[in-house]
Amino acid sequence: MDYTIWIIVGVVVLIGLWLWGTYNGLVTLNERVEEAWSDITIQLKRRADLIPNIIETVKGYAKHEKEVFEGVTAARAASISPEAMKSPKAAAKADAGFAGAMKSLFAVAEAYPQLQANQQFLGLQSELSDTEDKIMAARRFYNAGARELNIKIKQFPQVLFAGLGFKQREYFEVADAAAIQDAPQVKF
Repeated sequence: MDYTIWIIVGVVVLIGLWLWGTYNGLVTLNERVEEAWSDITIQLKRRADLIPNIIETVKGYAKHEKEVFEGVTAARAASISPEAMKSPKAAAKADAGFAGAMKSLFAVAEAYPQLQANQQFLGLQSELSDTEDKIMAARRFYNAGARELNIKIKQFPQVLFAGLGFKQREYFEVADAAAIQDAPQVKF
């Protein structure tokens, strides 16, 4: 009789530890995805902060390109708006509009050879390129975390805890597939 009680207590303790570990694993994954989303928003904000400097540099050479500057400014504001940061889908849509506006700005910049040789412009272009790389890395990290969390909350026994505040996450995907094919070409 004494052994039976210890076996029952041992089984209950093992089940409790297993449930505890399962729940804490989901909490950890959920926080990693939240952190990854935060990283994306930080990089998008960094990119948006670079844009006014690029616009001012280009403005000095292309004073009559007012529509392009207004378009880039509007796209910049939309890309960091609270509405754009609500979900990956909204952020991807705003990002696509921003990418189109930036193509217009760099098309204007190509028309001015003096601007292409300007060190400040080249430095800003390099920083923007570096930021774009960081955004891509943050997106990959977020999507990997979202994938892992989505798989875990569908598997047994984690599915038992899914109703406790764990929900599937959207992937941060390119809003316009045609934008991938129309990537700008850099010519020297």
